Amino acid sequence: MIKEECGVFGIYDFDGGDVASTIYYGLLALQHRGQESCGIAVSDTSGPKGKVLSSKDMGLVNEAFTTEILKKLKGDIGVGHVRYSTAGSSTRENAQPLVLNYVKGTLALAHNGNLINAPELRKELEYTGAIFQTTIDSEVIAYFIARERLNSKTVEEAVGRAMKKIKGAYSLIIMSPRKLIGARDPFGFRPLCIGKRDNSYVLASETCALDTIGATFVRDVEPGEIVTISPEKGIESDKSMCIPKEQHARCVFEYIYFARPDSFVDGMSVYNSRILAGRYLAIDSPVDADLVVGVPESGNCAALGYAMESGIPYGQAFVKNSYVGRTFIKPGQKNRESSVQVKLNALRDAVEGRRVIMIDDSIVRGTTSDRIVRMLREAGAKEVHMRVSSPPFLWPCYFGTDIPARDQLIAYNRSVDEICKIIGADSLGYLKEERLSQIVEGREICSGCFTGKYPLDPPEDDIRGEFDH
Repeated sequence: MIKEECGVFGIYDFDGGDVASTIYYGLLALQHRGQESCGIAVSDTSGPKGKVLSSKDMGLVNEAFTTEILKKLKGDIGVGHVRYSTAGSSTRENAQPLVLNYVKGTLALAHNGNLINAPELRKELEYTGAIFQTTIDSEVIAYFIARERLNSKTVEEAVGRAMKKIKGAYSLIIMSPRKLIGARDPFGFRPLCIGKRDNSYVLASETCALDTIGATFVRDVEPGEIVTISPEKGIESDKSMCIPKEQHARCVFEYIYFARPDSFVDGMSVYNSRILAGRYLAIDSPVDADLVVGVPESGNCAALGYAMESGIPYGQAFVKNSYVGRTFIKPGQKNRESSVQVKLNALRDAVEGRRVIMIDDSIVRGTTSDRIVRMLREAGAKEVHMRVSSPPFLWPCYFGTDIPARDQLIAYNRSVDEICKIIGADSLGYLKEERLSQIVEGREICSGCFTGKYPLDPPEDDIRGEFDH
């Protein structure tokens, strides 16, 4: 499975209530965006300026935070983060939020995305004496904001100046002693939205986190926009970094796989997007069969769409073990391969003697797909037809998704028939490239991993894995 880098969450309670437990629940709702490490940083806006309390650890949100830990995190403003490393070691030092103490006070920063010019910026900073504690590009962003803050009237102005230097994908939430700031890169690769609950404002990667804590959705942060939240002025907006709408490049994979189906990303229901993908697959790659099933969880909505369009019954062919925990989620090919059986089991009663259409969101290396096809056959399926709710991956991603180098992609230099043979299916069909903009109802997207056409020139060297990031 492809992984996405992170989820971010921030809240400022203007009434002065403690926010740590709310951040905890917000992060639980964003757990699907990263299961490797997590962290919460809070500050008391009426207390000593610049005092930040934080706790970070490896593992899942409910493993890393106990009631005792949350009680100690007293503060009315805070940020939280869940992380999956797209490149770079999964170590405690690399967990976020990053907390920086500097001349003007304290900054805590949570970042989702990937910079493409991090190595050059890092060198530039190192030559001016910067000492790095982590191997993540988020620290480069934090340093630039801190450095620009020395010549700026406000933190948000410093964020704007830093944005002029950094290139790539970033949704940021920054906590300063008296303000909560959200910023989204000009292309809008990764989502970021604003919510409100009573007298608190919330920033989050996805709307499902707002629902979980009982906040109402206010609006999305626009690509290129910086929003500043404070009790004096509510939400202030700076759109000086925005670019024309036609140049926006949302990651289409947010809709196909990353985001939770109950989220809305830039006004589009993720659930509806996946239903549409399934419908288009049924139109473009029909096949006579008895049952349509999804590979849980990510294939389920598209499978339902395929069933609706084709009239073939939708069913369940797999039982998923939801309690696999972190041992499963460690990145690394060896672990991934052995984990398929631990995580899924086929339902013999559902598939025996039947022709099955199996829908998944993507095929990356093909190792998981061939095991799942085999699982269905061993459970007695007469035929297994695989349909994929995205086009074939042909190019790596540089913007915060761990799609690997081309030579590791099964679709690279292979025809659909060849891939079909490798995974052992009776037939294979992918979503057509031209359907991508249709499943997001015409919104501007980045589909570089399918087409090799990126909104920003990719780095000349493959930097994923640079500094272990």
